[in-house]
Formats: sequence, C-alpha cells, structure tokens
Amino acid sequence: MQLAARFAADLAALWPEEEREGPLGLAVSGGPDSLALLLLAHAALPGRIAVCSVDHGLRPEAAGEVALVERVAAARGIPFTPLAVKLAPGNLQAQARAARYAALAEWAAAQGLGSVATAHHADDQAETLLMRLNRGSGLAGLAGVRPRALIEGSEIPLLRPLLGWRKAELAQVVAEAGISPADDPSNTDPAFDRARLRARLAEADWLDPVQIAASAAHLAESWQALEWYAELDWHEMVMREDTPEGLPGYTYCANVPRVIAIETILRVIRALGGHATRSEAARAWERLWAGENASLGGVLAVPGVERVEKVGVMMRVWRFRPEPTRGSVN
Repeated sequence: MQLAARFAADLAALWPEEEREGPLGLAVSGGPDSLALLLLAHAALPGRIAVCSVDHGLRPEAAGEVALVERVAAARGIPFTPLAVKLAPGNLQAQARAARYAALAEWAAAQGLGSVATAHHADDQAETLLMRLNRGSGLAGLAGVRPRALIEGSEIPLLRPLLGWRKAELAQVVAEAGISPADDPSNTDPAFDRARLRARLAEADWLDPVQIAASAAHLAESWQALEWYAELDWHEMVMREDTPEGLPGYTYCANVPRVIAIETILRVIRALGGHATRSEAARAWERLWAGENASLGGVLAVPGVERVEKVGVMMRVWRFRPEPTRGSVN
C-alpha cells in the first residue's frame, strides 16, 4: 500500500484529480518496468485504468510478450487491447517509436482515455541525459524525457510518473507479485548505444541515476523558461509583412540571445510552411548574424540593420520570405 500511495502522489503531481476526464491508459510491453507500472496503477486506481501492448513486428517473441500482458491484465479485470503496427523504412528504432506513439494516440482516443502513461524511470532518464551530453545536445535535448507532454499529433496527455523510481525497485514490485517478466534482448545488445552505456553505468556505482534524473528535471525547467521567452519574442519582435506578390513574409527584429532566436527562427519557418531542425536554424542564425543570407526549409532569410520605430534604436532586422523557385525571374 505504501508503494501504491507513492505512485498515486507521483501521478497526481502530473495529472491532478480535477483534470481527469477519463481512465488512465497504460502502455505495457511485458518487461519488468511496464509490468510494475501496471501493478502500481492497478493498486492506486482500481477500476480506472486500461492497458495496451504494442507488437512492432520486429521479433518473433513479441506476440508472446503481448499475450503475457493480456494474462496479467485479465487476472485483474483490467481492459486490454493488443496493438500491431507496421514500420516505415528507415531507422528502425525511430520508426518504431513514431509508430508506437501514433498507435497509442489512436487507442486513447477510441477508448476515451484521459491520458496515457509509460514506464520510463530514473535509470532511463540518466541514460538519456548522459547519451545526449555525449552527443553535444542543446538544452532542449538535455531536458531529457519530459514527465508530462502531449503525444505528438494529438491532444492526449503523455505521463511518465515513474521518473523518480529506480529500475531495481520496479523489478522488485513485479517479483513480489510472482510474475516472470519478458526479457527483451535488445536491452543488453552492445550494438545499441543505450545498451553499452547501461552496462558501463552498472559498473559505476558512484553515479546516482536519481540525482542525474533530477538534473534533467532542472534542465527541463530551464527549457520551459526559454520557451516562454521565445513565445514573447515571437509576439513582440516578429511582424507579418506580405511581399508585393502577395506571398506571406515575416520580419524579425533579432535582439535576443542566440538560443532564443533559434526558436523564433524555427517558428517563422513553420509559419511559412517549411520545416527545419534546431541545428539547421542555428547555422542560419550564424549566417544572419554575420550579415549573410540564409536558406532553410524552403525559406530565404535576408539580414539587415535598421532603425526600428517601436523601440527607437538601430537593430538587426531579418526578413523571411518563401524561397524563389529555381528558374524563376525576380
């Protein structure tokens, strides 16, 4: 009961009672982490959860893992839905993740669920932060796995109430319930970066994954502050100015730190129907700051320095327009 109360408190911090308009959906793979999520949620919210399990079609064992989750859910009277997805060509892990979350959103909408929870825990968060540090990620990446977000392309809240829990704690919950969880061999396959890092972390007992996860949470708060400032920058320093040809265009008075300007550039690109990554927007910022034109996401940005009437000073002014098609005559 103590663990159930702890889980209920962690869940309430992400999903207050007054915001709950439907049952809690759980994404359960059959591994020890997600089975622990099922057991804890069942104890804390009896009769108010639903479970699904996704088969990505990548391993022959996956069907048995889905069946395991179905048996565990059925034994507790929990509604269960098996989901099968087909992956598009490309990076398998990335495609599996995209397909999984798309399936979760569709399932949640069809079942009238209030939100969906996954079993990411402190060890996962620590691994994510260290991997991204090693890749030179910016603040958005270093914020790690968010405790609460929306499933991409939907309005379904995505919750991760176990980010303060250790993997060993969750395994113990499952063991005490007398359940033998599934074992995904990719978790220890050295072909994957995360598996190699996980093995090294197990040897470094001086590292505390809970504290590393706490650092990721602090970075996430910092990122939220930057997002707030970027929203302000968009509304106060970006003006729509259509071209003489009637095409949409935007003028940006760029007078903020680089990290904020990058977010504003991305928003301008999206507003003009284009797409760019943060690294591409960062390179565009460098060119514009140096007084050079930049092209990204089908948008041409031209820098200048002008007196801006609304602030009464000389400022960098960058104009964004749809990039002329090849062969067009200006």
